[in-house]
Amino acid sequence: MKHSKSEKQIAGEKATDYIKDGMVVGLGTGSTVYYTIKRLGTLVKKGLKIEAVSTSSATTKLAKSLGIPLVSANDVSRIDVTIDGADEIDPRFYAIKGGGGALLYEKIVATISRKVICVVDSTKLTNQIGRFPLPVEVVPFAYKHVLKKLAKNGLEATLRLNEDKKPYLTDEKNMILDLRLGRIESPTELADWLNGIPGIVEHGLFIDLINEVMVGEKNLCKILKRKQDR
Repeated sequence: MKHSKSEKQIAGEKATDYIKDGMVVGLGTGSTVYYTIKRLGTLVKKGLKIEAVSTSSATTKLAKSLGIPLVSANDVSRIDVTIDGADEIDPRFYAIKGGGGALLYEKIVATISRKVICVVDSTKLTNQIGRFPLPVEVVPFAYKHVLKKLAKNGLEATLRLNEDKKPYLTDEKNMILDLRLGRIESPTELADWLNGIPGIVEHGLFIDLINEVMVGEKNLCKILKRKQDR
């Protein structure tokens, strides 16, 4: 009996079509990009010559186990294409990322990439982002003061915890505050405001960074392109 692929697997594997010999590839983090990395490992074994920049310890571990050559972001002049997932994405390609805690490196890698491809299943598409909690990475030094400032401006935020009820720490040993907004009416304004708060390292609003979205939908992969890139 033939195994039926999930929407995540369909989108994740299809994205490897963009990867060619000699490229520097950004590898995102998450359950959909997992399939991209697995497929990429197979292609490398078959002779594909690439270098990859990882966005998290989890991705690094997986890529190394598959024999994918890894390099530091500081050792490359550019990244040709980055493949990453999203927790939510709207028709303008505004996205929320960071559910897996890798938002800082994911955003750095996206900003130094010539092209960013977002791979998602159909449940991640939305008309307006905000239903998924917005991750905000903060330094532990004074996270309670950041929480107070957010609350003072009417933003409900909670400290992300591990299963043992201790604070979740990112690869960079920072904490994450999850903002439950419901709807984000003005993502650009919110991003600018968050950028101006001392103590906030990064936030999960990805604006004007994604070029294409590959959506696994039932048994097909739909490719969506940003208007200015068509």
